[in-house]
Amino acid sequence: MIKRIFFLALLLLATTVSAQTVKIGIVNTFSGPQASFGEMTDRAFRLYTKMHEEELPVGVKLELIQRDDGGANPDKAKQLAQDLIVRDKVNLLAGVAFTPNAMAIAPLTAEAKMPLIITNAGTSVITTRSPYLARVSFTLWQSIYPLGQWASKRYKRAFTLVSDYAPGTDAEEAFGRGFKEGGGEVIGAVRVPLQNPDFAPYMQRVKDAKPDALMVFIPAGKTATAVMKAFSDLGLNKAGIQLIGPGDITTDEELPNMGDVALGVLTVHHYSAAATRPANKAFVDAWKKEYGAASTPNFVAVGAWDGMDAIFYVVKAQKGRIDPDRTMELLKGYKNPNSPRGPISIDPETRDIVQNEYLREVRKVGGQLANVELETVATAVKDPWKEMNRK
Repeated sequence: MIKRIFFLALLLLATTVSAQTVKIGIVNTFSGPQASFGEMTDRAFRLYTKMHEEELPVGVKLELIQRDDGGANPDKAKQLAQDLIVRDKVNLLAGVAFTPNAMAIAPLTAEAKMPLIITNAGTSVITTRSPYLARVSFTLWQSIYPLGQWASKRYKRAFTLVSDYAPGTDAEEAFGRGFKEGGGEVIGAVRVPLQNPDFAPYMQRVKDAKPDALMVFIPAGKTATAVMKAFSDLGLNKAGIQLIGPGDITTDEELPNMGDVALGVLTVHHYSAAATRPANKAFVDAWKKEYGAASTPNFVAVGAWDGMDAIFYVVKAQKGRIDPDRTMELLKGYKNPNSPRGPISIDPETRDIVQNEYLREVRKVGGQLANVELETVATAVKDPWKEMNRK
């Protein structure tokens, strides 16, 4: 009996020693006008974990530690990341919705050798700021440069309207380059405040300029709905101006709030909840089962879903014992042929996502607005900005 108790005690001790908790520190936006970024990210992280946690090595579990940056707030984001690294002693960082926040956190990751998997922030330069960054979301150049190329075949004159921060600058430059290379002319460009802009006067300027198309980039969510309302109220659609942009302006979860004014809007993007790929149908079905039929995952959700897939990949490969340099080497080789958005991988040279880009049109499907994919306009796209600057 004593031997049996001793054996059980040893077994319990061995189990305790072998158990490993991998702490994931998440800096994201859970409050304020862009709180949907945090909500979508959190839901995707937790759904993926719930569906795949049995794949983790025996004794290994994940702990998600979330911190709210409240929006584009680099000082706060930096402090939160520092606290996660120093006080909470996380093994990995993940998330980050806004470029200014990612840029503020980047030096910390290099100093602490702390891998950060970016699931949203899309300005091209971000991953050049630290060797411990990998991005599974997108860059704006990936969608907007092909958008400009595609648009130049259909429109002669275009106007651009973007939010006045780094991603907006990327969007303006990427579209202009693609559009001009195809023979188009950008007849006007305007940048609007990031917070609470009044779009009416800007839309009037666009209407007066009489372009064939208006390319808009603004942060996804309620701001996009405000753009749609101003576009319609000032009659730009009736004036024959085609609204185009990246997928941020017609995000899947916000379409019901936009109404029929969104019909016919054309976008180039890497994801649509309406895509008919089997992997996407399974993803959307699982999402709606978990969060309700009225809830729809968007590109933020799919970025977080694939981000957690990448986290599982490095955790399983290291059996829960996270080494930062080994983690970055693993991320450079990460690929998933069956992501909901199609085949993806990480470019080992830039640590940026490689993915397809799709032309989409807002149509009614079963009485509901949806981003219907019409064609693949670019395949296995690396970040064009980095490709151009490397050359």
